[in-house]
Amino acid sequence: MPKRKLALHWRILIGLALGVVVGVAINMLWTDAVWAKLGVVDSGAFLATGPHTDAQLNPDANLIADTARFLRRANAFVGDLFLRGLKFIAVPIVLFSLMTGVASLNDTAKLGRIGGKTIAIYLVTTALAITIGLTIANLVGPGRGFPEELREQLASAEAASAEAKIGAAKTQQGRSTWDIVLDIMPTNPFGAMAAGNTLQVVVAALLAGVALTLIPKKKAEPVIAVCDGMTDVVIKIVEMILIIAPYAVFALIAGVIADLGVAVLLQLVKYSLTVVAGLAIVVFGVYPLILRVSTPVRYKRFFAAISPAQLLAFSSSSSGATLPVTMDCCEKRLGVKEDVASFVLPIGATINMDGTALYQGVAAVFIAQLYGLDLSIGQQLTIVLTATLASIGTAAVPGVGIVMLVIVLEAANIPLEGIAVILGVDRILDMCRTTCNVTGDCMVVSIVAHTEGELETEDQVRARLALDDEVGFDEHPRNE
Repeated sequence: MPKRKLALHWRILIGLALGVVVGVAINMLWTDAVWAKLGVVDSGAFLATGPHTDAQLNPDANLIADTARFLRRANAFVGDLFLRGLKFIAVPIVLFSLMTGVASLNDTAKLGRIGGKTIAIYLVTTALAITIGLTIANLVGPGRGFPEELREQLASAEAASAEAKIGAAKTQQGRSTWDIVLDIMPTNPFGAMAAGNTLQVVVAALLAGVALTLIPKKKAEPVIAVCDGMTDVVIKIVEMILIIAPYAVFALIAGVIADLGVAVLLQLVKYSLTVVAGLAIVVFGVYPLILRVSTPVRYKRFFAAISPAQLLAFSSSSSGATLPVTMDCCEKRLGVKEDVASFVLPIGATINMDGTALYQGVAAVFIAQLYGLDLSIGQQLTIVLTATLASIGTAAVPGVGIVMLVIVLEAANIPLEGIAVILGVDRILDMCRTTCNVTGDCMVVSIVAHTEGELETEDQVRARLALDDEVGFDEHPRNE
């Protein structure tokens, strides 16, 4: 009897845990004090450049620096290669699977029904998430009693970065509602694909799919067959890329933790824990409860199915980069039919900002408390409304978290300079809120699929996965 391989999500989790341990060890080991003993004053500049001949250097400093530089670049290479692979297939999987799905539906009424449900659920869950964030922030009060000296220290350390991000956000914020709506329609579909603009690719694929249902069947069938075949090709590429997922997750998380360290995190521990607690309530409490009420999908089945997507979302901080894996998990492990998954999930990766919206609520209250401001009920309702609408309005903009936060703070009359205080821990919190966003996508697609009769039972999924395990990664598949 062949030995069963460890499940993918366990291998990814092991890589994640090892990455955290190694990242913390590197950060604690290679302190400025350690480099100073080797005669190095500025370790960052020293590592960034080549060998040095300074007489004050310890003879081993260049050797140690060369080794550290090589390991750092090798580590970054593995993580970047994996993310490039995911981005490489993100557009093709959306384009081909959505065209095939829409064409196979052959029902524009069903398409409109699915779209209406999807957007409505995303808006409701986003408003619910930010309400939970505001409630927790008001109860915990992470900014109350925050030392003014520490506030100034953190603000000055990130002042330049914050100013640049706020400036970029204000540029994007200047767009009108008409501009935002127009941005959804691509002027050049190939340009949208090249730029990786998921929402525009979705629109292009939808239009092409609908058009295929409106032309003679004899002409549409060859195009549909090509798209269906390309969908299978892309799915096989996903399987190939996932082989290195555990190693890539290790590389990504180790680099983040090594650069971030624990010092800044400890300074903002109350604020960070407030955000994480809110996200945990939504991910492990609210979503499973909604699923239990709305679908036959239960707690264990849901999280066992989507755990690879969650872990990759945490490591990459990108819903877009995780999209191919999210689709693979929902279709193969959760049992959502391809035509629903290929429509709901790309939209979710673009406009679903449950985790980000919750983060905005906590951040807004925290910054207000830093400056001794008491937010009225009206201001907090403004935050809920603004963040909910901004989750769609800023969908196609890079750095959406900062854009949304600037919009929210300005709407509630909260000082924008407070953004500099929280930038130090934004990377690790971005990882957490992206995980929440992806989990929300999986929850919504399950509900939509169930209401459309497009969700397999647990027994059907188990039987199919058992068959897949027997076949494995088949290098010589039989013709069907």
